[in-house]
Amino acid sequence: MSATAGATNGERNIDQHNGTSTTPRSSPPVQTVHQNYKGFVGGVFSGIAKLSVGHPFDTIKVRLQTSRSTQFRGPLDCLLQTLRHEGIRGLYKGATPPLVGWMFMDSVMLGSLTFYRRLLHESVFNPSPLSPSPQGFPSVGTPITALPPLGHAFAGVMAGWTVSFIAAPVEHIKARLQIQYSSDKRQRLYSGPIDCARKLYRGHGLAGLYHGLGATLLFRSFFFFWWGSYDVFTKVIQTNLPNLSAPAMNFWAGGLSAQIFWITSYPSDVVKQRIMTDSLERDRRKFWTWRDAARGVYRESGWRGYWRGFLPCFLRAFPANAVALVAFEGVMRALP
Repeated sequence: MSATAGATNGERNIDQHNGTSTTPRSSPPVQTVHQNYKGFVGGVFSGIAKLSVGHPFDTIKVRLQTSRSTQFRGPLDCLLQTLRHEGIRGLYKGATPPLVGWMFMDSVMLGSLTFYRRLLHESVFNPSPLSPSPQGFPSVGTPITALPPLGHAFAGVMAGWTVSFIAAPVEHIKARLQIQYSSDKRQRLYSGPIDCARKLYRGHGLAGLYHGLGATLLFRSFFFFWWGSYDVFTKVIQTNLPNLSAPAMNFWAGGLSAQIFWITSYPSDVVKQRIMTDSLERDRRKFWTWRDAARGVYRESGWRGYWRGFLPCFLRAFPANAVALVAFEGVMRALP
């Protein structure tokens, strides 16, 4: 497997382990529409895989993040109460938005990640072969180096910001559906994702649907650690376990990098969920800014409040994201 997740055939000769390629700078890899298309198709399958494995964990996480500490004693109590009062379907509340949204979100995120990697590789870390050398001569023949972990990290941030404009309304609707505790649909404020989106838009316009966009952009800035560490883990595994199959490398690198991401980003996710589940009515809203929400969490539960619900999130992160990256890489390798 190449050190770059989702590298295309034209990219593989420049992204090997830690060294440089013999490919001269006068013939850089050519980006094509077909190559970018593969990244988007792989993202669709990645989203389906992630939802299938991870949504029940996500429901428990969101409920712990947005409830008072007296409502649930912990993740196991939250799980048992959900199953007792709502059945297995309770764990999959709000699954429809990410089922559709994650396919599209992962498609955009991983497709744009592929694009930004190429852009940074060709424009920043390997400038144009026609740019003058310090001696005033074109630097033709200089070997093209692999995109470093820092390049992968910045590509991850840009991909995270790009997909945030799709993720914000999807996650907003999902969060509001997940905190509807009644098993009787007649007692719920929203009958489903379409009804939720319609009521949010009718009552508060586009701003209502995009409530929490700023918090989403901040949260996804931590993709810096996810995709930077993914490249590092991939290279370490390739170096130390060269006989490991490509899917196995994707699984371990994807799972470990997802853990790094959640360890660094989790407090910002707690604040994001509080903002997204806050009332949109002006006379009932608690949090007007990200700082208000962060302070509210601390006033209620202290520093522990920023980590409430972390266990189900941590347990979910490895299998869900590992399976998602295995699906993505598998599709990238399978497509011609």
